[in-house]
Amino acid sequence: MGFAYPKEERAGLIAAEPNKFQLPARSDLRYNWVRAELAELDPDELEELITEAWRMCVPKRVAAAYFDENG
Repeated sequence: MGFAYPKEERAGLIAAEPNKFQLPARSDLRYNWVRAELAELDPDELEELITEAWRMCVPKRVAAAYFDENG
């Protein structure tokens, strides 16, 4: 699964858990993407990755409204 992730933090994530996370395809390195092996993620971790990736892509007011309502 590919997901949005801050470029400046990407190397640390991959280095910490290389079995779970890899760089995107070479053609996608310029984007804020990381690839994850779904079989290696627990449900809570997957939910957090998806939510945080979504937060990077939506307007700040939309994210703020969601998190105000859902904690």
